[in-house]
Amino acid sequence: MELTDKIRRVYLPMTETGFYILFCLQKERHGYSITQKVKEMTDSQVLISPGTMYGTLSKMEKDGLISFVREEEKRKIYRITDLGRKVLDIELKRIERLYRNSQEEL
Repeated sequence: MELTDKIRRVYLPMTETGFYILFCLQKERHGYSITQKVKEMTDSQVLISPGTMYGTLSKMEKDGLISFVREEEKRKIYRITDLGRKVLDIELKRIERLYRNSQEEL
């Protein structure tokens, strides 16, 4: 899949929740595992509700950013796709630029 105008419009810049979900799916995970990892990574500053998590996973899968890998104990396991990686890379560059610019003196 290619990075279409629709994908750019919907996902870029990313929400913090969307970013963390996509970031965590660089490794195969299920929704609850992502929730726990994000909570750990952010010292409980970002808490993703089940409704937000499963709504976002469903939308990202439909849009081709992630793919269903398998089911384990009634939990769906997902992983980032090449398209998702492109979106994540663009967002990481944007965040790095923001950080870099914030370090400059005015």
